Amino acid sequence: MKQILLTLLASLGIAASSMAAPSILELKHSISDDNIIAPESFETQTRLLEENFYLKNFVVPGVDVGSSEQTTPRIYEERLTKLPTVIELPYNSIVGNFINMYLERKRALVADMVALHNYYGRFFEEELLKQGMPLELEYLPVIESAINPNAVSRAGAVGLWQFMPATAKGLGMEVNSLVDERRDPRISSANAARYLKQLYEIYDDWSLAIAAYNCGPGNVNKALRRAGGENGPKKDFWEIYPYLPAETRGYVPAFIAANYVMNYYRHHGITPTIVKRQLTTDTVTVDKYIHFNQIAAVLNIPIEEIRMLNPQFLKDVIPGDYRPYRLILPTQQCLSYVMSEKRILEYDRELYARRTSVDPAGIYDSPESTIVSDGGASNLANAGRQSVNSEVNNEIALAQDTTRVVKKTHTVAKGENIRDIARTYGVSATDIKRWNNLRRGSVKAGDILAIEVVERVAPEAVQVTESKTPPASATATSSEPALRNIASETPAPETNKAPRQNTRKTQSAATSTYKVKKGDTLDKIARTHGTTVAAIQAANGMKKGQTNIQIGQTLKIPAKGGVSKSSSRKTSSTRRKSTRRR
Repeated sequence: MKQILLTLLASLGIAASSMAAPSILELKHSISDDNIIAPESFETQTRLLEENFYLKNFVVPGVDVGSSEQTTPRIYEERLTKLPTVIELPYNSIVGNFINMYLERKRALVADMVALHNYYGRFFEEELLKQGMPLELEYLPVIESAINPNAVSRAGAVGLWQFMPATAKGLGMEVNSLVDERRDPRISSANAARYLKQLYEIYDDWSLAIAAYNCGPGNVNKALRRAGGENGPKKDFWEIYPYLPAETRGYVPAFIAANYVMNYYRHHGITPTIVKRQLTTDTVTVDKYIHFNQIAAVLNIPIEEIRMLNPQFLKDVIPGDYRPYRLILPTQQCLSYVMSEKRILEYDRELYARRTSVDPAGIYDSPESTIVSDGGASNLANAGRQSVNSEVNNEIALAQDTTRVVKKTHTVAKGENIRDIARTYGVSATDIKRWNNLRRGSVKAGDILAIEVVERVAPEAVQVTESKTPPASATATSSEPALRNIASETPAPETNKAPRQNTRKTQSAATSTYKVKKGDTLDKIARTHGTTVAAIQAANGMKKGQTNIQIGQTLKIPAKGGVSKSSSRKTSSTRRKSTRRR
């Protein structure tokens, strides 16, 4: 009896173990999963894909006549087996679900992808053949991007082959604000083939290499460890299936389904698209900064066609001055481009040119005066002057301005333009145009220009005197009147007598500074500071009638009552005239 029980238990154990570890053939053909996640390409809106310039201008959409064939899983399996592929394409219910999804709900998408493959497929095939890779991999972009070079995933993957930025840069692809080579059909296909080859060299199994392309080698290695296949018997995708991320579990089945529908779509009533005009292209090298609009206008090419052929240029700009780039054009236009490049560069040049230097508004100092050091002479001079009246701790008031306006003339040399001249004198091109009443800003050799240059006065030439405003220590509270009187009546040291002879002139000429704000006018600034427009104009070397000021410009403001005699006469004369009018 005991022997019978042992035999029965042993037989049950064998049966259980056989159920727990089915053969690889059983797994490939019988596995099922209701919780897989379809690739994002299944969410592609057909109406958006149909806006592709190639689909709109080079092909005639096929007519969907519907499928009259009653297809069974057995037929799917037989057709997949007959495909001349290196990569194994087994059938199971998950693969069948993806095939049905393509052939039922996504029929229009399949038709568009077949049309797009007429153009982009040649890039896929050429690059795969160069790397010695199986050609069935050309259908990976079907599940990655629906063969849309501008596809962007929720995770940030971009292009036909859906590269993430880090992966793309690791493979040497350029990704910046103007250029994204993930969108370039040829460059991205070449790097996808190289990356897939590296993955196959790691796993020596195409199903695992394809899975790693989707979720990364790290996740595949983790699944192998959990399935006990890292150091044990060799395993493939179907054996580690339960341990993979949900989306990757559907990735290899979707790839198999893509191979089926792209080869057998005719059997299911999806009419092949008709190419009404063959698109043949060639390339030219561009080593200048050029905008697509310039090319389109001179060569009479629709800008949408240039964009479709060169989706890697994100802002319609080829930054060829950074490094040479390859530009794809219709074959017949490549020679036209080479012969017309000079005209292309000159077309609306000012509109598309980038500024190489710029003068901030309201800044008049030359670059040399702000960059070149005077060895600390200014600091030493000011320190010495401060120590002169340190006994009473009075503030320093400058007896004269530290800058002066010098008017110069410049004779325009051959080949010079206003920007070059402005850079030479450290002024703005706008000021040169204003000083010389130049509307268009163009000059020719021999023209004589007036230039106003602001120069700094040498530190040792600046005279100082004590400020009219009492120092902080002298402005005591009302409870200390005696201290305040002493501070105001204490005579300055003997060394200050000479400067103090000009105190009245200094006080009348003392100025403050004001930075122009939005909405300011000379009249408003004058009223705010208790002075006149004429006084501000005189203090800033402005011509009579010149009232234009710029936001951010620094103006010298005369002190209240510090109006020059000429300004006072003009003001009083103006008042008399206005009185007469009344």
